[in-house]
Amino acid sequence: MNNFTFYAPTCFVFGKDTEMETGSYVKRFGGSKVLIHYGGGSVIRSGLLDRVKKSLEQENIAYVELGGVKPNPRSGLVYEGIELGRKEQIDFILAVGGGSTIDSAKAIAAGIPYDGDFWDYYEGKRVEEALPIGTILTIAAAGSEGSPDSVITHENGMLKRGASGDALRPKFSVLNPALTQTLSPYQTACGITDIIAHLYERYLTKTKEVEVTDRLIEALLLTMAHEGPRVIEDPDNYEARANIMWAGMMAHNNACGVGRTQDWASHDIEHELSALYDCAHGAGLAVVMPAVFTYNMHHDVMRFAQAAVRVWGCQMDFACPENTAKAGIEALRQFLISIGMPKNFGELGAKEEDIEKMAHTGCFGGAREGTLGGFVSLDQKDVENIYRLML
Repeated sequence: MNNFTFYAPTCFVFGKDTEMETGSYVKRFGGSKVLIHYGGGSVIRSGLLDRVKKSLEQENIAYVELGGVKPNPRSGLVYEGIELGRKEQIDFILAVGGGSTIDSAKAIAAGIPYDGDFWDYYEGKRVEEALPIGTILTIAAAGSEGSPDSVITHENGMLKRGASGDALRPKFSVLNPALTQTLSPYQTACGITDIIAHLYERYLTKTKEVEVTDRLIEALLLTMAHEGPRVIEDPDNYEARANIMWAGMMAHNNACGVGRTQDWASHDIEHELSALYDCAHGAGLAVVMPAVFTYNMHHDVMRFAQAAVRVWGCQMDFACPENTAKAGIEALRQFLISIGMPKNFGELGAKEEDIEKMAHTGCFGGAREGTLGGFVSLDQKDVENIYRLML
């Protein structure tokens, strides 16, 4: 295990009707004038936004609103939010929605006190200062409610990139599983897939002797394999949604990733797909992960075989561990298909003629220097080959 520091100060408020406590937590963490950031009409139609505003009003906290966040959140709305926040002298950002809304809120929170272009943070500059952030989560997926990370797509070049820094960890996050019961089966399945990807990105490591975090990751993967089908079959299953929601936070607050190298090739490769085609991030990952794992399997067959046995219940083939590794990857692929995820390029709306462009942008766009991945170093030709496995 490698040396590490782990700082995770977020206060989590979990359970039914907890959004009614939002105002008291904003006040507790120093907010006096709030920018409420949200997406489309669902938070309005469900009455959630009104409940949040009422909670703020009960604590005499002023607020302004900025809606319009879309999946794969864009830089244009971030710039608008930074301008609005400075004009209104906002001192707290409140995200009401899923990972896209939270990521956009984090970008605004980092941009308001920064003298330069907020995009500097998405080209490698670490976030050291940001306005305090609170979240009310409406979809279990991205884990942004507990993480120091944010992903934004810049409309100039459609580059989808991430920023990070402990200043971006929310001060509090309200997690009411009942708020996810209105999601479609497809949205739910996309969230499940994203959670699984966050776990695999950490599981694929070159660090030896990481039994504690291996077992944590395996336990969370087993939870997703158990709860995923239950919630797809019964969208109103509160207990299944509760387990998925907490697993989603645990998967990405990095408790499972400390002391070990991590991969993130699947995410970087998928980001090119969702930036270019605007497909759902989880749907893209469902197609990307099996291809990446198949391509990288030979670099550490036993790591893939271990996941196959411990998570997917495959029998260990001691004479040929490669068979076990392949069986585990196929079990993952079939699980994702069973919950309604796409299985190939075509189902994402992706085109073979864009492969070279996506591979090049993925490896060289922004501040990148030609390779992806922390488990296996992948160059442009490798990434092209992986995209072709998805055809």
